[in-house]
Amino acid sequence: MRASNVLGIIYASVDDDRISELTAVRTIGSVPFAGRYRLIDFALSNMVNAGISAVGVSTKSNYRSLMDHLGAGKPWDLSRKRDGLTILPPFDLAGNGGVSRTRIEALHAMLNYMGHSNKDYVLLADANVVATIDYEALMDGHLKSGADITIAYKHGKKPNLPDIMSFAFGDGDRITRAVVLDNSPEEKDYSLNVLFMKRALLERLVSEALTAGATEFERDVINANCEKLYIRGAKIDGFACTIDSLQTYYDVSMKLVQGQYKGLFQKDLPVYTKVRDDMPAIYGTKSKASNSLIADGCIIKGTVENSILFRGVYVAEGAVVKNSVVMQDSYISEGASVNCAVLDKNVVIKPNKALSGAATCPLFIGKDVTV
Repeated sequence: MRASNVLGIIYASVDDDRISELTAVRTIGSVPFAGRYRLIDFALSNMVNAGISAVGVSTKSNYRSLMDHLGAGKPWDLSRKRDGLTILPPFDLAGNGGVSRTRIEALHAMLNYMGHSNKDYVLLADANVVATIDYEALMDGHLKSGADITIAYKHGKKPNLPDIMSFAFGDGDRITRAVVLDNSPEEKDYSLNVLFMKRALLERLVSEALTAGATEFERDVINANCEKLYIRGAKIDGFACTIDSLQTYYDVSMKLVQGQYKGLFQKDLPVYTKVRDDMPAIYGTKSKASNSLIADGCIIKGTVENSILFRGVYVAEGAVVKNSVVMQDSYISEGASVNCAVLDKNVVIKPNKALSGAATCPLFIGKDVTV
């Protein structure tokens, strides 16, 4: 299909409270990931790779960092006179202090933006999903099937989030039931919150839901229409993870270190991000680095094992970093040791300090903190 006829919408602030350690000063969409990216880069790159040239990013709060990262959208070729990237600030619909409380309210606040886009279709995605998805194939499958709504899903352990649906299927790929409050431990088919449908249908469903006093998009819009509409499930088999906690963020980061990310980075479906030109990483004569992702601009004079280091990290002589995520421009001083930890940006660890968490409970140090 013509992707130029599709409007992309990304929720940049979805479930911020579930990873509050990292979202206290930013939206979940601008959380740093994998040494050089932000979480929103995946959803945004998926849309651009499919040929979508008009993308709106819905925000709620703490979005200054997001705006700094996205800019005018140039790294994604979205800095355009027509269409391009639009950051959508929060709207006060019902005296909520400028914040849409639910997904339905957020969509209702965007109806005017959608209408001005003149696109026939809408693709919705969350910024907390780490996955490379062929949206073009998903949209083509939608048209061939004759479905009213297509939802991308994955089989596995359901993320611990209040708005994640798990599905029951009838014949073929038709979803007959969408359940939200299902915390049973067994694996299930759960939503990646990637939805594709006609814009007019979305506008009608949202308007009807608000008129009826509905509060939950998943229950009152999707599940309530499973019998009335042909809601289709599109299974995603590659690497896909929904970030629902600091623990999940840490676990996914360690999977990258261990090479368990098949399908996440593909030559024909690249992940774009904001460019920061820097010198190559420098390794001292006594440094030891193994099984780690180390970004440019780092200076390594100590030991780094099984870790991810973002741009500009300094590891002094005699310092040891293991099984950790160390974000941009942090400084690990002489003789210090860091193990099983997540260090936010500009953290300073003083000489001879020893910090250690556990693989099942990583230690977190906030932005600009000196220990």
